[in-house]
Amino acid sequence: MISEILKTELKARIAHAVTPREAAVDVMKALQAHYGWLTDEAVGEAATLLGLSTLQVEELATFYEMIYRRPVGKKVIHVCDSISCWALAGETLLEQLADCLGIRVGETTADGCFTLLPCCCLGNCTEAPTMMIGEAIYGRLTLQTALVYIEGERKLIEGGLR
Repeated sequence: MISEILKTELKARIAHAVTPREAAVDVMKALQAHYGWLTDEAVGEAATLLGLSTLQVEELATFYEMIYRRPVGKKVIHVCDSISCWALAGETLLEQLADCLGIRVGETTADGCFTLLPCCCLGNCTEAPTMMIGEAIYGRLTLQTALVYIEGERKLIEGGLR
């Protein structure tokens, strides 16, 4: 259940949109931030707030790859697999990171810190290969530099800063 403060904030976002559907992604992202992922309850709350059916919200949620319909780690690591990143070993990087984290692509680390996912494009092609941890984008990666960024994020999580 969301607080009245969050509900009021979301209603204001919806009111400023041309149509409620235009605000759907913002609403889903806010609910995802609140719950940690877009739970079934959150889909229902979004539908009610937006005046859409739960099926319409579900369709939107499953279209956007950064809306998570299952539990994820505290931070999600997206490794770009667009043609630019793929050509510069992004796919290899994804598999190497999975090995280093001790998980398979799509899984979450045992400590709950990270979920590792491929991403169709992060819009950072000139800096390929690229990954995003949370909202931070990192480019021109090697396995070593990627691991440095991941460990930096881990320290922030463990320190309670994120």
